[in-house]
Amino acid sequence: MPLGTLSEAISGIPVLLAGASAEPSPSPSGPPAEMVTPGFAGFAIMAILVVIVVVLVADMLRRVRRTRYRQEVAAELDAEQQARDAKAASDAGDQDTDDADGQTL
Repeated sequence: MPLGTLSEAISGIPVLLAGASAEPSPSPSGPPAEMVTPGFAGFAIMAILVVIVVVLVADMLRRVRRTRYRQEVAAELDAEQQARDAKAASDAGDQDTDDADGQTL
């Protein structure tokens, strides 16, 4: 490729860019705004979705809280049972050290 043609091509670029207009020749016309906006139906659907999500989150929080309380109560009951078992074992150990006359060995 000769240098003359390359320099001519480079010098012609500003001319091509100057000929391009900022707005396309057939201006695009979009659909009317009434067809693009969601309108009342879109608002109603979104409002219903928000209400459903709020109800589901409240229900989930209630269930999680209930499960946590049940675990706490179960832990307390286990601790009480272990304390009763330990006391019963220590009481049984005290009775084993007594002889037949009721005196401690």
